[in-house]
Amino acid sequence: MSRNSRREFLAGLGAAGVAGLAGCAGFSLESGTQEPPLVENPPNAVYYPTHTEGMLMAGMASDGAYNCALTYSYPHRFWTVTGTTTNKVEVSDDDSLHLMPIVWHAETGIVVPDVNPRMTVRRDGEQVVEISPWPMLSQQMGFHFGDNVQLPEQGKYDVTVSVGEPGSRRTGSLAGAGEAAFEFTVDYQRSALQEISYTDVPDAKQGTLGAVPPMGMEMMPSTTVPEPEQLPGTLVGTGQSGDAVLAATWLESAAAYGGEDGEPYLAVSPRTPYNRFTLPLMALSTTVTRDGEPVYDDVLTATVSPELNTHYGAALPSLESGDELTITVDAPPQASRHEGYETAFLGMEPVELTV
Repeated sequence: MSRNSRREFLAGLGAAGVAGLAGCAGFSLESGTQEPPLVENPPNAVYYPTHTEGMLMAGMASDGAYNCALTYSYPHRFWTVTGTTTNKVEVSDDDSLHLMPIVWHAETGIVVPDVNPRMTVRRDGEQVVEISPWPMLSQQMGFHFGDNVQLPEQGKYDVTVSVGEPGSRRTGSLAGAGEAAFEFTVDYQRSALQEISYTDVPDAKQGTLGAVPPMGMEMMPSTTVPEPEQLPGTLVGTGQSGDAVLAATWLESAAAYGGEDGEPYLAVSPRTPYNRFTLPLMALSTTVTRDGEPVYDDVLTATVSPELNTHYGAALPSLESGDELTITVDAPPQASRHEGYETAFLGMEPVELTV
């Protein structure tokens, strides 16, 4: 699938103080396009990458219900995902920056995964780049949008980040958030990219199970979700699939989620291990079995709510103690991956829980 086709497919699916001070180590950034060798034979799970790195911030802006921060770093390799297949995107010699807009709902602080931002880059009023950045997962930033861009020369560029109507079900104050646009100026200087922090992960850790800690991003919210025990409602339990953790909880009333007041609402909150980053752009379904007979068998709807953040949910006709719950992953997270996540969250088996 081509890059444009991939983005059309995704469109159909329902930090100040972050600049590093240390110089680069371990490889050369003279051209701004080189990266170190990858871990050999990584596990099919979340693993420690070869290095960590910093980033620079172009600024922050607000419009309507949203805030947006535009961050950038040197170009990165990453892996796109189509179904359960990954494709590595290499850094091109012409790539200049890795641009990353982070958009969140101002009232709730939730980083929204369903807005498909578009970036337009201009110099002296002339458009030089227009792209829809990829939804992405990284161990330091969690969920965000980003892509490598090619700029004709060093200097200052005006960047517009625009977001459209949400692509998933929204509830509460999130339901009223509409289109927005944000204006930034990026000063592209290779000397500044050279100063972005770069730290090697110890050789003994590289490729082993685990994850580097999230980056400290002042003034910007994290995509870390609560511990399962801290989710609203009554926790059914947690299970692991493809190294992702799926936490299921139920609320007594589905009225806020398109159901009736007397119906229970089942919510499944997938997250990464170690850092508990939300995992959007999945397709989930569930079967509820009682005394050996199915009482519910249908999809779970991708939803963003103030109480549950990004999750997948459905109003059920009923839910009783002893009911058996099977959560099926019909499609794994269709977000691109940075190193350490590219082999995880792909082959995902059903999770079985008992109420």
